[in-house]
Amino acid sequence: MGAAWHYYEGWDNAVQIKQQNSGVGKYGPQRQLFEKNRRTILATQEVCGICGKPVDKTLKAGDPFAPVVDHIIPWDVSHDCSLSNLQLAHASCNRRKSDKIPQASTEKKSLPEVNNRNLPKTFDWLH
Repeated sequence: MGAAWHYYEGWDNAVQIKQQNSGVGKYGPQRQLFEKNRRTILATQEVCGICGKPVDKTLKAGDPFAPVVDHIIPWDVSHDCSLSNLQLAHASCNRRKSDKIPQASTEKKSLPEVNNRNLPKTFDWLH
């Protein structure tokens, strides 16, 4: 049992060292920025950025519809806590989204190809 204790103790120390070095942790600059932007999001947004339904901010943590702040591009990918990468969400929507990256909705929708097979038949195209 002593070996297991040392293993976990060593693992915890490695995590703490990594957090200190990366600026991420309970009091690091990234966490401070996230907390500041989290308060801004909670104060200014009313609708879930994932499902589009209103968010009841009176619900407490643990409720599936409780408000949470979601990273649009997951933290593991971007390490971005700016307001442009955060959105209000329901806890259950955020859980369902997990670490998926949203598909770009700015893709150009192509118009149907016009050729001789889909020209209107009400006009005599040959004469």
